[in-house]
Amino acid sequence: MGDVLLWSVFGSFVIVSMALDLGVFHRKAHAIGFRESITWTLVWIALAAVLGVVVHFDMGAEASAAYATCYLTEKALSVDNLFVFVVLFRFFAIAPENQHRVLTWGIFGALLMRAVFIFLGVEMVERFHWTIYVLGAFLLITGVKLAFSDDRQVEPDKNPVLRFSKRFMRVTSDFEGAKFFVVRNGHLFATPMFLCLLVVETTDVLFAVDSVPAALGITHDRFVLYSSNVMAICGLRALYFAVAGLIGLFRFLQHGLALILVFVGVKMLISHWYKIPVPWALGAVVGVLGASILLSMIFRKKDAAA
Repeated sequence: MGDVLLWSVFGSFVIVSMALDLGVFHRKAHAIGFRESITWTLVWIALAAVLGVVVHFDMGAEASAAYATCYLTEKALSVDNLFVFVVLFRFFAIAPENQHRVLTWGIFGALLMRAVFIFLGVEMVERFHWTIYVLGAFLLITGVKLAFSDDRQVEPDKNPVLRFSKRFMRVTSDFEGAKFFVVRNGHLFATPMFLCLLVVETTDVLFAVDSVPAALGITHDRFVLYSSNVMAICGLRALYFAVAGLIGLFRFLQHGLALILVFVGVKMLISHWYKIPVPWALGAVVGVLGASILLSMIFRKKDAAA
């Protein structure tokens, strides 16, 4: 399958999937329950697996291993970052039935921003090889910082975009259903729903600062990088409703993510002398995530017993 055809098929697949999700299955706003969220999470995981099979047969085993590693890394980082969405929705008092709408439009913006980050990142690494060492050092420092700090602290009221918007935009004090904008007395007003969407979009930029360099440490193939990110992000909405109330169970997930970032950072720093095989990287990511989740469950049982 040629590059143009592969990109065309993938783009059409994402557009159709999102259109069905929005226009058919979630056309009517409603609070998404645990069972529905688990079902959609499994659907998106299955779709990601299908794409991985396509990558395997079209691009080879190493490319499919890189795809799986990037997907798992992005998915793991997304799980940890779901806590931020919990805080944002509470801060803006977004009703449960409207949270899916905010996340959906937030994902559209995330897909565009990830495309810019990934393609610029690959271009920089290919043109200026020394940038890979800068990114590796950045991931190493970020991983160490994440391991020894509470990275989940977030203060939406201090977001500069939110402050700027409140200062220069007309904003309603109350909600208008699921609307982002309303017209009052001939003037256009933004609603708190739109302000929440703005903060979601800007926080995704911070998420990308961690996840994109980590993906670049695994592969430089543009299709593998972007498709794995897209599939992980598209399933983020369903994943949010599935684990938003369970995030506290994964007490060691943050440490696992820190270890993954350190591993990828070291992989990039030593790439000139030794290239860690992609299957090894995939095994390391799966092993660390599995161990962090298992330890979280074990210690939760011990805490409950105590």
